[in-house]
Parts: sequence; C-alpha cells; structure tokens
Amino acid sequence: MTQNLPPLLLIGCGKMGGAMLAGWLEQGLPAQSVVVEPHAAATAAFAGRVRVVASIADIPPGFAPAAVILATKPQEAGHVLPLLAPLVAGAPVFISIMAGRNIAGMAAALGGAARIVRAMPNTPAAIRQGFTVACAGPGVSAEQRALTDRLLTAIGEAAWVEDEGLIDPVTAVSGGGPAYVFLLAEVMEAAAIAQGLPADLARRMARSTVAGSGALLGASTEDAGQLRRNVTSPKGTTERALAVLMAEWPDSMNRAIAAATARSRELAG
Repeated sequence: MTQNLPPLLLIGCGKMGGAMLAGWLEQGLPAQSVVVEPHAAATAAFAGRVRVVASIADIPPGFAPAAVILATKPQEAGHVLPLLAPLVAGAPVFISIMAGRNIAGMAAALGGAARIVRAMPNTPAAIRQGFTVACAGPGVSAEQRALTDRLLTAIGEAAWVEDEGLIDPVTAVSGGGPAYVFLLAEVMEAAAIAQGLPADLARRMARSTVAGSGALLGASTEDAGQLRRNVTSPKGTTERALAVLMAEWPDSMNRAIAAATARSRELAG
C-alpha cells in the first residue's frame, strides 16, 4: 500500500486508540510509526505493522513523528505529558483525545511551545463510522490542521470548532452518545423479555431495531423528529408508548448531558 501518512507516535492503544490505529493503517501508515502501550494484548492485532514499545522511555532515539496522538486516560496526563516534553522541540502536532484535558493545561505540562489539537472521537470509529470534533490551539499550522483532519476522517466524519469550551458538551453528546444508544437497546431487550418474548428473540429484535433505525436516520434527509412522527400513527400503539417516554426522556437527557459536560470540565484539573 502506498504510504500516504507520515510517521506517527500513538500514546495508548486501548479501544479508541486501537480503532484509530486500524483506520490509519488502512490509509498507509508507515511501519516506522511507534505505539506506546504496556499491555501486549492490546497491540497483538498490529504486530509487525508498527513498532510497539512498552513505555515512553523505549521510544527510539531520534524518532521525530509528525503527530503525537495522546490516547491515554485523562487521569494519566499528569504523569505522561512531562515525559513527552522533549518531543516539543521537533514541532509535531499533539492530538489529544483525553476527555476533559484542556489545551492550556496540556501546554503547561508539555511546554509553552507545544502545538496542540484537542479532539473527541467516539467508538463507532472502530467501524470507520465515528464522529470527531476538534479544536486547534495556538501555533497549530494549516498543514498540521490538515494532517489532523486526515487522521480523523480516516475513522469517520470530522468537524472543527473554534471555541474550545464546546468540546465539553461534544464529549457529553457524541463521545458518550454510543453508550446512551447501547442503553436503549439494553432496556428494550429487558422490556421485551418482561412482556414474555424469548430472551434470544428479544435481543435480536432490540439490537436490529436500534441498528436499523440508526442506519435509516443516517440515510434520510428528514430530521429525527419527522422520522419519529412517520412511525407514530394517531391513537396507535407507538403514540401510547411515546406518551410515557416523552414525559420523562427530554428532561432526563438534558440532565444527563449537563452532568457529563460538568464532569468533562472537572477533568481539566
């Protein structure tokens, strides 16, 4: 495959880091790229395709990545970022997907000259259907922004905001959003079983309904409200069910998103 991407340094190869790495390999990520991941099982699928090391101290001397992707847990930032400070001199773009960690705080830990993009992807990146919102910090060049965009669109859609404060509600909505959708499938399955449906049928039905509805939403030019109304016959069964859900869901979802946004801001430290 033609190598279309420059060498990268990925710090952390968990669920999201691994999903991103898989997408980049499909785009021609060169084998001299380096992944720092202490758990060998997390990188087994990438053996021989990139260089994997167990710690930042094991990064090959002189390695100069075009981008450093920070995919560790936000709670580890205080330890990890100072160890990466020597790389700032090479002027890479640091792309952080650590929830809550703001650009100013990361710059203080890395050094004031660090060029940082804060981004929030979501787990559908694993099947290249993710959605990522990014915000560029001071000093990020047009070329670095373009490289970041290429890396993010390799795993789905990408959008940019100029106000970093918007990344916190983005984290609450799209970052955590897949969990809310999976919860919907989970509770639909349980409710189906409670109404007497066999467990295996309840699971298949709930999963297929949620997945199929999502695909229809993605393919339709109509907004979500209209699609909901299309399914809701007057005085029918769906209308009766929605009367229950609409009495609780809008307020519950607003409170849930607000709580997640607040937690994202707390993680800034």
